Amino acid sequence: MLNDLLNWRYATKKMDPTKTVPEEKVTAILDALRLAPTSSGTQPFEVMVVTNKDIRAKLSEAAFGQQQLVDGSHVLVFAAWDDYTDERIDMVRDETGNARGGVTDQVRDYYENLKGMLVGRDADVNFQHAAKQAYIALGVAMLAAAEQEVDATPMEGFDPAKFDEILGLREKGLKTCVILPLGYRDAENDWLVDAPKVRRNRDILFTRID
Repeated sequence: MLNDLLNWRYATKKMDPTKTVPEEKVTAILDALRLAPTSSGTQPFEVMVVTNKDIRAKLSEAAFGQQQLVDGSHVLVFAAWDDYTDERIDMVRDETGNARGGVTDQVRDYYENLKGMLVGRDADVNFQHAAKQAYIALGVAMLAAAEQEVDATPMEGFDPAKFDEILGLREKGLKTCVILPLGYRDAENDWLVDAPKVRRNRDILFTRID
């Protein structure tokens, strides 16, 4: 079943602008994304769910005119923390305590140790680490979209600084790292829809060390 979903999905090039993804399907995708694992459970990113047509048009311009942002009905913008701070790690600690019956000495020591490793490092190093966690959630979101029979196109081809400006992310201490338009494929006009999926041969991709 999982492989069927992965074979069904592809990076949709042409979406049908007359179709809108129902909110219950979007919610299911977001719920799965929220459950994605991240390093130390920090979830060091936020996801902007953009449906406003005017804003999506501006984002499309900042993505070199890629039409999926306007022909789809939703754009998920993954924005990672620009740095790790004491306040952000403390927030994760407190959320953990709220979910698990309080901040015990063990929990407090764990997050103090985490702050010792992350806080004060080069900000770009920390942003790149946070962005990697967002990419884990991106993968879960793409699989959840396939399960909902919703097309999704992961994209790195855009101007992050312009996205940050359009969405007001800098003021929130966030930086765009990857985006995921959601919609429905226009099967009659998408050149990629019936193309065979290209993946490396198992013998090349996998090395068994027994």
